[in-house]
Amino acid sequence: MKTENPAPADKRSVLLRGNAKEFYEWCRKRELRFQRCQDCGVWRHPPRPMCGSCHSMRREWAPTLGKGKVYCWTVVHQALDPAFANEVPYAAAIVELDEGPRLATWITGLPPDRLTVGMPVEVWFDDLDDQVALPKFRPLIE
Repeated sequence: MKTENPAPADKRSVLLRGNAKEFYEWCRKRELRFQRCQDCGVWRHPPRPMCGSCHSMRREWAPTLGKGKVYCWTVVHQALDPAFANEVPYAAAIVELDEGPRLATWITGLPPDRLTVGMPVEVWFDDLDDQVALPKFRPLIE
């Protein structure tokens, strides 16, 4: 997928350990996958060892199509970290994937004042470095 609004290199990277490491390994492969319980089928995000619904430890990394809708968002007008100063204003959002899981992410590709609840979006991956690609979303034009 096409890269747009890439993150500057001076931003801190995510911690690559535990279940989060597995999530970001899939992102690096350009696949948006989430944990799903193999006993009751409930999605788990953020990733964790135990299902919050049935307490099963069995899980799989199930693929999604990377499409969903804007569930809610906030617009950041003042960067708390200087590394993001050139990014403001930007939209920090929750996207609900068509398969069900919700993900905290960025919406790119349009001014934040044009976002609407329920807007269709699709994932793209922003390469922070050679190990981390962040899933971000842009409006889906059908």
